[in-house]
Parts: sequence; C-alpha cells; structure tokens
Amino acid sequence: MFKNEKLIRLALEEDIGSGDVTTEALIDPDHAGTCDILAKESLVLAGLQVAQEVFTTLDPCMSFDTTFQDGDRVESGDKILTAGGKLQALLTGERTALNFLQRLSGIATLTRQYVDRVAGSNVRLTDTRKTIPGWRRLEKYAVKIGGAYNHRFGLYDGVLIKDNHIAAYGGITKAVARVRDSRPHLLRIEVEVSDMNQVKESLENGVDIIMLDNMDLKDIHKAVILVDGRAMVEVSGGVTLDTLPEVANTGVDVISIGALTHSARAVDISMRVVG
Repeated sequence: MFKNEKLIRLALEEDIGSGDVTTEALIDPDHAGTCDILAKESLVLAGLQVAQEVFTTLDPCMSFDTTFQDGDRVESGDKILTAGGKLQALLTGERTALNFLQRLSGIATLTRQYVDRVAGSNVRLTDTRKTIPGWRRLEKYAVKIGGAYNHRFGLYDGVLIKDNHIAAYGGITKAVARVRDSRPHLLRIEVEVSDMNQVKESLENGVDIIMLDNMDLKDIHKAVILVDGRAMVEVSGGVTLDTLPEVANTGVDVISIGALTHSARAVDISMRVVG
C-alpha cells in the first residue's frame, strides 16, 4: 500500500486545530498507554496501515500488534489492533484513525457483498470516479481489497466519451475520429451509449468498449448479441445487489457500480483504553 502523509496531516490539522484542549488538560505528555481497536459488527477490513500511520504521525515510537490484515473478514467483538505509545497521541488521533478505518472497511465490506453475488461468473465488477475528493486512491484501494476492480483513476488514464462529449462535439462518429487522432495509441476508446442506435454507431467506428448507460435488461441482451465480441460491453447505472445477478447473466464483460464508493456506509469500529 502507499503512504498517505499529505491526507493524514490534512485530516489531523482539521481535527486538532490549535490543540486537543481536552486531552492536553487531562493527560501528561509523557504518559504511556495502550488501546484496543475493536470491531462492533462483521466487516471486511481495509485501511489498517492508514490507521497506524495516523498514530505514528503523532508518536513515531508507537507500537502495534494485530493478527489481521486488509482483506480479512472480522467478526463483531474481534480485536482488530492494539496500539501502544503516548496516551496523548492515542486519544488525539482516535477519531481520525477510526474515520479512515471505518470508511475504508465500509467500502471493502460493501464491495465484497457485490462480488459474492456474482461468484463463479466471468463478469468484472469495477468502481467509478464517484469518490470523496482527496480520497480516491484510498477508496479505490478499498474496492480492490473487497474483491472488485478499478475503473479509470481520473480523466488522464482512460478515454471515455460520455453523453455530454457526444452532444458537444456533434455525435459519436465525429467524437471518436477526433479522439483517435489525438489520443496516445496505447489508450483504448470507450463510448457511453443510451440506445441501440448508438451501440450500432459505436461498432461501426471500431471502439474498444461500449458502455450501456442505464439500459434495461432487454436492451442489454440485445446489445450483447449485436456486439458479439467485437468490443467489450460494460453496463453502468442503477445496478443494485438485487439486480446484479440478472445483469451479470446477460453476458456483459464489465459492470461498473458507483455505489461501491458513494453509497458505502462506515462500519462500526471503536477504540478502548486498556492500559
């Protein structure tokens, strides 16, 4: 995993401001302590290293003990991590560390639920760019920990001609031709479509990936048959845990789900001073 110093320092500055007035009034700066971080519900763990980095930012000599790693299933009541060091650092960093851990584990837990629903199929589940500003790398990391895949990280690493591009540039054919002339040759071209006519036009222009945006199951079936392997077929929009198996059974290659990040709830994790 990567270092997250910039984001962690921003989060700590936001929370601490000019100082933790409560902890500094009650706890001697040299007082050592130990805390346990506990799961309050079943979850898939993600963000363990980030939580540790929060504490070591405040106390470089902090020590940690755990039997878990990111990707593990953790049950309610399990001790995720024991941290030992300056008690001021532990108490001051508590909320920031838990925020990272709860949010990222929430994404991994929800993602695993989606992945389990299509176990045994060949479809690839991916995330989207619907992430909290500044958190994208972490949230996409949590998606991978949950067992799904990453779509493009940003506007720089993938060509995706969307509906507004098509409207602004005068149609799929013109937009694809323009992008093909200007893009790096290693980048594939994906086009977002909303009806069968746009599927046909995309095929005629030799695009690499066709994204079916908010199309119903009947049209998804038709599109897969029409494409017949000449391009990858991606489905996006409105896919839920309940509808996921039906969509996967249409034969599409990729299903992108914004809910993996934008609708994941923080799981319940707490910290307790034990010594």
